[in-house]
Amino acid sequence: MAFRRNGQEAPHEPGTGVQDDTRLTLAPVIRAVQITKTYGQGPTAVQALKGVDLELEPGGYIAIMGPSGSGKSTFMHILGCLDTPTTGSYILQGEEVSRFDSDQLAGVRGQRVGFVFQRFNLLPRLTAAENVELPLLYNRVPTERRKEIVATTLAKVGLADRGHHKPNELSGGEIQRVSVARALANDPAIILADEPTGNLDSRNEQELMELLGSLNALGRTLILVTHEQSVARYAKRIVTLRDGRLA
Repeated sequence: MAFRRNGQEAPHEPGTGVQDDTRLTLAPVIRAVQITKTYGQGPTAVQALKGVDLELEPGGYIAIMGPSGSGKSTFMHILGCLDTPTTGSYILQGEEVSRFDSDQLAGVRGQRVGFVFQRFNLLPRLTAAENVELPLLYNRVPTERRKEIVATTLAKVGLADRGHHKPNELSGGEIQRVSVARALANDPAIILADEPTGNLDSRNEQELMELLGSLNALGRTLILVTHEQSVARYAKRIVTLRDGRLA
């Protein structure tokens, strides 16, 4: 049986006997058209992106690679509604968001996008459960419902019994799992992972990438930004940015 997420029918789970290519008939969850981004003005202006096009279907899993200075972080910020393009169009779930103001972008980030960062970005004085709960507080989810979501989400990432621990009481792999749980809390349309394994050893890297892969298998749309080929290979599709353009 198909299930729905954010108003769209998600792909069937593997092993159900239903072809995964049914999702290819769905409208793209992300459509970026001729995206440019320029910082500064005049002779000192820097053009970070130079007309980038990208489409990603619901349930897709893409890795964006490129050397330092290639524009991949800038592009990730635009896809995550942390920034807006100078020119071009960015359509998220059928809605043009590239011209949203800062308040509208904050609303999109809080409800449609989950972030997993290299440096975790957890608040050190809060427990794992309290860190996961933060996005729900911002979205004014009722208390009892927040507790249910936090417990369920921590269980999904294998940390059901670690919610009362603070970040300094957790291993690096556990901390990154908390950040994944936080990204999942508001049931976002897409998850953006920016160099998520940069501070992990090889064992924790593998465990994290297998976790992200299992989330994608259940219909989550993932965008992974990395410069590591060993990490990018987990994605279904790899694109490369060089000098602000898709290679």
